[in-house]
Amino acid sequence: MKVTEYFEKAKGQALISFEVLPPLKGGSMQAIFDTLDPLMEFKPPFIDVTYHREEFLYKKRSSGYYEKVAIRKRPGTVGICAAIMHRYGVDAVPHLICGGFTTEDTENALIDLNFLNINNVLAIRGDARQFEGRFVPEEGGHHYAIDLVKQIVDMNKGKYLDDNIENGVKTDFCIGVAGYPEKHFESPNLDFDLLQTKAKIDAGADYIVTQMFFDNKKYFEFVERCRNIGITVPIVPGLKPLTKLYQLNSIPRIFHIDLPEDLVTAIQSAKDAEGRRQAGIEWSIQQSKELKANGAPCLHYYTMGDSETIRQIAEAVY
Repeated sequence: MKVTEYFEKAKGQALISFEVLPPLKGGSMQAIFDTLDPLMEFKPPFIDVTYHREEFLYKKRSSGYYEKVAIRKRPGTVGICAAIMHRYGVDAVPHLICGGFTTEDTENALIDLNFLNINNVLAIRGDARQFEGRFVPEEGGHHYAIDLVKQIVDMNKGKYLDDNIENGVKTDFCIGVAGYPEKHFESPNLDFDLLQTKAKIDAGADYIVTQMFFDNKKYFEFVERCRNIGITVPIVPGLKPLTKLYQLNSIPRIFHIDLPEDLVTAIQSAKDAEGRRQAGIEWSIQQSKELKANGAPCLHYYTMGDSETIRQIAEAVY
């Protein structure tokens, strides 16, 4: 079932969904199950699985020279999606990224997903490699998420990269894309960023999942600005609890977002690690309740492997 069909079926009631990371290479699927098992009581209709591009490492050879080697540290997204669907009977939403994929790689991945009856994807550009100052696409790959959306839409129409393919099977992917209430850090301003988001919707994307934020006012303003320029698709707030002291610096640096002063004060004034965790949980609970009460179609939680924190929040909200 498509993500957007779940929204329609809910008739205005806020759904809940979760996002998981593939384990590091060498890890087991049990790590994913350990994260999701405690959360399934909340009956999420779909679960997102992220995709991570390769990183370059330099390995020293016996000759003394260093060899540049590409390593994907968190492989297995498609297999994890299949395992989730088999174990829980819910839809899985794999992320598709531009980085590290040629257009043919993308087409083959979509064919695999279609064979597995996975008909939801989240199309994003993805991040730059570690230690690279800017995003560098794969040779023969897509530069921007909108190009990825267009390729998926083409396959939904039965159009493949090989023009010699006639009567190609039409896929039926529901396409999600990212949105940024505080703008993408590479955009010169919010108006420009909103137009880029609209372009992805006009190209055929079906819904938006936002970057994390901690001030609901920014989400509500983002939704209003989207509606004002003709974006009518569902806009799902992405949420992550802030529970550790170091995150006061790391989250703004990595995700280019602001933290409300009241949240910063609550975390800093807590007496110990558990106090900081509880302060972050309480903030997320109140944030979630307000979003739910004001018509958010779904609350999408970035679990980051911390199922107990997410479970406490969901238990208080749902």
